[in-house]
Amino acid sequence: MNDDKRSVVLVTGGTGYLGGHAVARLLADGYRVRTTVRDLGRAGEVRAAVGPGDLEVVAADLGADAGWAEAAAGVGYVLHVASPFPPGSPETDDEVIRPARDGAVRVLAAAREAGVRRVVLTSSFAAVGYGATPREEYTEADWTDPADPNSAYIRSKVVAERAAWAQVRSAGGPELAVINPAGIFGPVLGGRLSSSVALVRAMLDGAMPVVPPLYFGVVDVRDVADLHVRAMTHPRAAGERFLAAAGKSISFLGMARILAETVGGDGLPTRELTAEQVRAAAETDPAMREALGRLGRVPVIRTDKARSVLGWRTRPVAETIADTARSLPAARLG
Repeated sequence: MNDDKRSVVLVTGGTGYLGGHAVARLLADGYRVRTTVRDLGRAGEVRAAVGPGDLEVVAADLGADAGWAEAAAGVGYVLHVASPFPPGSPETDDEVIRPARDGAVRVLAAAREAGVRRVVLTSSFAAVGYGATPREEYTEADWTDPADPNSAYIRSKVVAERAAWAQVRSAGGPELAVINPAGIFGPVLGGRLSSSVALVRAMLDGAMPVVPPLYFGVVDVRDVADLHVRAMTHPRAAGERFLAAAGKSISFLGMARILAETVGGDGLPTRELTAEQVRAAAETDPAMREALGRLGRVPVIRTDKARSVLGWRTRPVAETIADTARSLPAARLG
């Protein structure tokens, strides 16, 4: 076993969609893994989802200092995957933004005190490509402006990532690499569905008979986990951001067509809302208001950096979408 694999890797948020896949990947590769959960009562759920291996489950909450020094003790690398969500509907945007920002800073501070070599932070394409004036092409040099009129979730991603970079610059470490994935899809490990996987579920259930004319990037959760592991140890990953997407951006209707062609299913959407219908819906729906500037635009998400620097490769989008559907419990497939 090489020196890297003698190190303990801390993965925050082991009960999450990406967190679970990251833990499973590390265990399969022979790493010793420690993962955080807010409630130790869910430790069995994590172990059942990720498979066999040298796994320790500890309690730590991104909203509090308690537990983080212990979680980071003796750790060589950290994958900070967890993303806090407030219970219920937040009354203010700060209920979403503050815990995301403070949680990232808290994990980095604990990592620095513990002498961790590198932290890989899961950010989002939301921190890159949601400016008030959409671009045709995006690279790691692009940033969403937190002052733009986006949702609290999108603003939380850019604020948290900027806070993380500021923290390592001011504190002098640890090394930081950031992954900015597009919409994450792929097989479900546990019973809880991410918002992206829930979208596939809704399409299969016939709950989305009509969809907005919006395009978005797609990436497989297994490939995002792979990119985190590559960024964790590659010498050239320190201090870098890496966009993660596979192939061309697709539309909601394009996703429905992939599902129809690969797994079948009743009630899949077959038509899009018109621009006029979207504008009318935007009067009462904040998500639709946010989408107005992106209607019909097909963003090009450049992933040359991850591919050339880290040797990253991705699964085809159609395979990812089909595997998402096939993994759903009691999926209604044709």
